[in-house]
Amino acid sequence: MTNPIYLALDVPRLDDGVALAKKVKGHVGGIKLGLEFFCAHGAHGVHMIGQLGLPIFLDLKLYDIPNTVAGAMHAIHGLEPEIVTIHASGGRAMMEDAKAAAGENTKVVGVTMLTSMDQRDLERTGIEGDAHDHVMRLADLAQESGLDGIVCSGQEVKSVHDRWKDGFFVVPGLRPAGNAVGDQKRVVTPRQARDHGASVLVIGRPISRAADPAQAAREIEATL
Repeated sequence: MTNPIYLALDVPRLDDGVALAKKVKGHVGGIKLGLEFFCAHGAHGVHMIGQLGLPIFLDLKLYDIPNTVAGAMHAIHGLEPEIVTIHASGGRAMMEDAKAAAGENTKVVGVTMLTSMDQRDLERTGIEGDAHDHVMRLADLAQESGLDGIVCSGQEVKSVHDRWKDGFFVVPGLRPAGNAVGDQKRVVTPRQARDHGASVLVIGRPISRAADPAQAAREIEATL
């Protein structure tokens, strides 16, 4: 992958999303379309963004009984996403069925722990151990279940990469040096994540809300 940056494109208006994607397409490696985008614009929106020629990452974080998740995977075959997310906490059977139902060229990655969560949040949901241990447990389970990789924060990706050498690792919650953290709690810079083994760098607001998104994307790309 020549450029690991995927722009997180969650916008309420489809024409705004298309315009933004056109501005930065020469400086990102793909477009991440999340739950907000998919609920607002559906398959039509995905096709519109796909016409720009960039790989599509459908960040749907599927989480349900195995049969339902497999059905959802079948339903998005026509969208031809390069990457789709499911929740690793859905368990082995769900992950196995999701991977079996995915398109031949689609990577299925398991979300371990949201980057908006920290140790206190884990404790409140009844999960024992620290964030690192929780991510590592789910990473091991995802690998055993046949997934292509996982989603984790930049704080865990080195440890996961050391254990899962050929895994595909998506790292969100990234902030270039000097940028506001916002609602993210476990952040690193794009360069740090890449150096530690990240395959894909998901970057949203530092690019999408910049005065000049193309320039912001160029500056981030130049640090890698």
